[in-house]
Amino acid sequence: MTTRKIIGLASVAIVTGLIVYGYIMYRNIFSGNTKFTQREVYVTIPTGSDYEAVKKIMAQYVDDMERFDGVAEKKSYPQRDDKSGRFLITRGMNSNDIVNALRVNVPVDLTFNNQERLEDLAGRVSHQIEADSLSLLTAFKDPEFLKENGFTEDDVLSMFIPNSYEFFWNTSATKFRDRMAKEFRKFWDEDRTAKAKAQNLTPIQATVLASIVHKETVKKDERPRVAGVYLNRYAKGMKLEADPTVIFAVKKNSGDWNQVIKRVLNKDLATDSPYNTYMYATLPPGPIAMPDITAIDAVLNPEKHNYIYFCASVTNFGYHEFAVTPAQHEANRQKYVAWINSQGIKR
Repeated sequence: MTTRKIIGLASVAIVTGLIVYGYIMYRNIFSGNTKFTQREVYVTIPTGSDYEAVKKIMAQYVDDMERFDGVAEKKSYPQRDDKSGRFLITRGMNSNDIVNALRVNVPVDLTFNNQERLEDLAGRVSHQIEADSLSLLTAFKDPEFLKENGFTEDDVLSMFIPNSYEFFWNTSATKFRDRMAKEFRKFWDEDRTAKAKAQNLTPIQATVLASIVHKETVKKDERPRVAGVYLNRYAKGMKLEADPTVIFAVKKNSGDWNQVIKRVLNKDLATDSPYNTYMYATLPPGPIAMPDITAIDAVLNPEKHNYIYFCASVTNFGYHEFAVTPAQHEANRQKYVAWINSQGIKR
């Protein structure tokens, strides 16, 4: 065989090898490498995870881990300091796309509202970010944090303004708490604070009263009128005598937060608790629930009227009948008592 033929064959072999190598590299890097059927999945990588932990998690979603591993090594992903977060992987992604996706932490739209207690809030939030409910509750009740921000364990629920917030999934409990403190200060701007002051209330006190208004009526259009009643009583130094505070007191004293109380009984009114506004002529020490913004705004922008009393309506369900005098209120109350008795509601 001549030298020229040998060189020719060698050249063909080299070219063929390069083509094969190029094909393998192309397949490893650019061909699809997922094995889930959904259009897309969110993958969460816990804080502190090393590359081996990441591979164990990704094995649920990646078809060929050897291909993934090869690309990850070439892109220096194993050396990445922080691998934690929430990442979007789309069906059909190749190894290169997957590794790139693991560099983009996708935020969570975190929402909460209508939480009755701090413990309920911690549970709700823990289902949306990495921090667990215990670490969140510990952060919320941290004495130093409470002192620095002017809260107590009883009223710190006032700090959480129900809304939708953008957070990274791997947000820590303390970072979540600190962000909520910032949002509280942002919400209670100069205008809202001035409106609260005009009612002789601090922002926290306004939130406490709003929690009562929130519990009294689900009708948002009625909340300014209900708020007006309580503010009239508050201005006169009267007891608020709000049934929702009694229900809260009964649950808190018993420790049974799951009990359903549809009817407040005379024995309930004797519940000795600072939350019982039939017993004490002050605002409760903290919110009896997380009020939504419409309830807070109702307290800040109440309807101006002379009503001192109100009672659930038996003709316009969901709403209330309002009264100026005790006699008018007693007539409305008797109608309600007759109706609730007819329904067989004893508790």
